[in-house]
Amino acid sequence: MKSNGLDYTALVITIIGAVNWGLIGLFRFDLVAFLFGNLSWLSRIVYVLVGICGLYLFSLFGRIRDISASS
Repeated sequence: MKSNGLDYTALVITIIGAVNWGLIGLFRFDLVAFLFGNLSWLSRIVYVLVGICGLYLFSLFGRIRDISASS
């Protein structure tokens, strides 16, 4: 499978978001709110970027399926 830089960037941002949700679930600690403020414009941008990257990674499923079907 040939991946591009956007795939890796989206994956890293989504993993950061998953770690943040893990911290919220385990310790009730929101790292994004701690770093950027509780629902400040900057933290909202981070949350939106994580969401967009997660949605973008849905396309990865289709690309993996297409490659494995052609093999």
